[in-house]
Amino acid sequence: MFITRRSSTSGRRRCSRAPAYAPAGLPVSRPAVSQHLKILKDAGLVQDVAAGTRRIYRLNPVALAALRDQLDTYWQRALAGYAEAAETPDEEEK
Repeated sequence: MFITRRSSTSGRRRCSRAPAYAPAGLPVSRPAVSQHLKILKDAGLVQDVAAGTRRIYRLNPVALAALRDQLDTYWQRALAGYAEAAETPDEEEK
């Protein structure tokens, strides 16, 4: 599911579009794209506007930057903890 969401959002960085046009390059159905967009919208990562009978979706750059900051912090802490554990001698080495 993550790969599908990532694929559906990678194309959205460049432009806004309706879900009906999204599946052309993706191996998923239109209903699946709509479900993924709903999850991303509920998380605040995409925004939509009405355009006639369609909804046009685009990434929310502020929310995406905040998510990126959170992930960077998470991984910096995880890697620092790993480096500390790797540098600490095991009981067998003492």
